[in-house]
Amino acid sequence: MYPALAIVEALTATGLQDVSLLYVGSEGGVEEELARRQGIAFRAIAAGQVRGLMPWTMARNLMRIARGLFQARRIVGEFAPRVVLVTGGYVCVPVALAAWARRIPVLIYLPDLEPGLAIRVLSRFAARVAVSFPEVARYFGAGRTVVTGYPVRAAFFAADKAAARATFALEAGMPVVTVFGGSRGARSINRALCSILDELLVRCQVIHVSGTLDADWVAERAKALPPDLRSRYRHYAYLHREMVDALAAADLVVARAGASTLGEFPALGLPSILVPYPYAGQHQDVNADYLVQRGAAVKIADAELSAKLLPTIQALLDDRERLAEMSARARSLARPEAARRIAEELIGLAGESRGAGLHVAE
Repeated sequence: MYPALAIVEALTATGLQDVSLLYVGSEGGVEEELARRQGIAFRAIAAGQVRGLMPWTMARNLMRIARGLFQARRIVGEFAPRVVLVTGGYVCVPVALAAWARRIPVLIYLPDLEPGLAIRVLSRFAARVAVSFPEVARYFGAGRTVVTGYPVRAAFFAADKAAARATFALEAGMPVVTVFGGSRGARSINRALCSILDELLVRCQVIHVSGTLDADWVAERAKALPPDLRSRYRHYAYLHREMVDALAAADLVVARAGASTLGEFPALGLPSILVPYPYAGQHQDVNADYLVQRGAAVKIADAELSAKLLPTIQALLDDRERLAEMSARARSLARPEAARRIAEELIGLAGESRGAGLHVAE
């Protein structure tokens, strides 16, 4: 959802008058709470994937998709948007098809380096496809693709390391490692980190965003730390606005390799250890390899975390020159104008249609 929020932020910054926004997300997802915090109207629809599932699960999801199509048609009819933005995921399919049926232009933004099945299908119905990297344009028809970079909220470019460390009451002279695995967390990363905390905290401070599912047992692990080490450890189940500071405070980050790493880490010039989620259809491996090949990251396979996490962190913290080089290489990949460029594409497409506002789906 964060690319969509960055684009909405850029749209707001243009000073356009009478812009109506509606965010459409999946039922039971985290999007509703995030949209509410941003003051964006939200509507939920049913969605589900059909690829790589057992037959009975596929049948259930096909029924959900049919219900989602009905819901999307009703929402699009009621809201009457001038343009629809989709940023990936199966919830986008019914929304984009409903818009296409009413001849409302659809702009796809693809954050990843490879399109998934949903985006490959929807690209046939889109007026324009925005991509983060020139290498991705080959997946789509010539003349409809625009290379924009990854849209990142302005707060990432404005973040200050000293102020971020003060936010978390961190010691100024000691290195900081931030570890996270998404809003729900990454159990393998949490387990690997917690198994090495006593050794790791001897030489650095740690901000650990464990996700909600593992929060209780991680908190118990923290209580078992010696008092002198416990003061160097900051554990949170989840962070929203403070997540920018949690990253900005870091000298090094350990994370999955979702698409956000391609935009947010470069915006902060943040060196990273990336652990691709092994069940993400290779998307995260491709994302991690992109940063590794450009000298901005190191990759560890999920299965090798327990053996490699501690020595990899220690080696990087011991080599300040390499960390500085990784930081510079990461920052060279940043595209500060990406959100504005996508906003301009939306405005241009909206000018070619008739309707009430902007419809965003993820």
